[in-house]
Amino acid sequence: MPSVVGGPGSLARPPVMADVARLAGVSHQTVSRVLNDHPNVRPPTRDRVLAAIRELAYRPNAAARTLVTRRTHTLGVISFDTMLYGPASMLYGFERAAHDSYFVSIASLPALDRRSMLDAVDRFLGQGVEGIIVIATQDTAVAALGHVPPEVPLVAVGCGTRAAVTSVAIDNAAGATAATRYLLSLGHRTVHHVAGTTAHLDAQERVDGWRRALQESGAPEPTVLAGDWSAASGYEQGRRLAADPEVTAVFCGNDTMALGVMRALAERGLRVPRDVSIVGFDDVPEAGFFTPPLTTVRQDFGEVGREALNTLIDRMSGAIDAGLRVRIAPELIIRASAGGPRGRGPGAPAARPYGPALRPGHVPGSAAGQTGGQPAHRRRQRLANPCD
Repeated sequence: MPSVVGGPGSLARPPVMADVARLAGVSHQTVSRVLNDHPNVRPPTRDRVLAAIRELAYRPNAAARTLVTRRTHTLGVISFDTMLYGPASMLYGFERAAHDSYFVSIASLPALDRRSMLDAVDRFLGQGVEGIIVIATQDTAVAALGHVPPEVPLVAVGCGTRAAVTSVAIDNAAGATAATRYLLSLGHRTVHHVAGTTAHLDAQERVDGWRRALQESGAPEPTVLAGDWSAASGYEQGRRLAADPEVTAVFCGNDTMALGVMRALAERGLRVPRDVSIVGFDDVPEAGFFTPPLTTVRQDFGEVGREALNTLIDRMSGAIDAGLRVRIAPELIIRASAGGPRGRGPGAPAARPYGPALRPGHVPGSAAGQTGGQPAHRRRQRLANPCD
């Protein structure tokens, strides 16, 4: 194996393209063609070059490549609230989608106001990023995006479906509507709602979807109970719900608050779903292991990442104009935390039909084969994607 060290006692220098060419017995232009996946290289020659690259542990000089191609193959992500499940999952989904083609540089900001947003955008542009993703889960972040120059290739995620920016988002309202309709179809007179923080656009849209389902069915509309996405806030609101004998069904703005509600009900001696039915939102990896396993609305963050990357690439190439909004349909995951009312609430009406997708039956499979380690035997309903 050829050496690229300067001599005894000296530090090894990194191998360069000339070293690869020398070992493979080709010109440095041929090495460059192999690195750029040029088609006009014979397979035996390509194999020799790749073998030399592996033997020398050669890594292309990114700065040199940028000078030649005028591309950095780097994307920027501006994030906030990445300790929460949703934003963290959006970030991970985008990183996985971009992994094979781009480097991802992340700026995690303490606040997504106008000044912080513009500073982060300027910093990324100074680093030569080709496009920017913003995880804009709060209304202040969406407002700040309005000050970013329109020529900057930028896509927002987690910003709800109504923001006037190029965006990719879960249709939270559709998911909340489906969850509420499902509980009503089981025979519940109404459905109570523990919501996330009002500053989050996802929380606002989930309230809208819950309210729409109640209005469509003519069900009474209880007061929204404000949480903050945490299990502790779910627990506090759950204690209030447990004290009200008319409460038979609760839709929670996320699975973590649902866990807190379930704890409060259990402390009061109430059983889920015999006394109170619970539906969450997110389908966190642990949801299938709650007691009982939680019925919830699943967000496909992998799909969000892929759509965000594709949309950003289209913006970078000029294939689409600014303002495109892509909606990702969530899924209703039916497990064991919701059932018909059994005498706790007044009237306890008979269950109403919900639809053929939720007829008795299970999806076959094993726990090991489920995404996120969730148990098998769960039923899914793909929601319509109302993009028109």
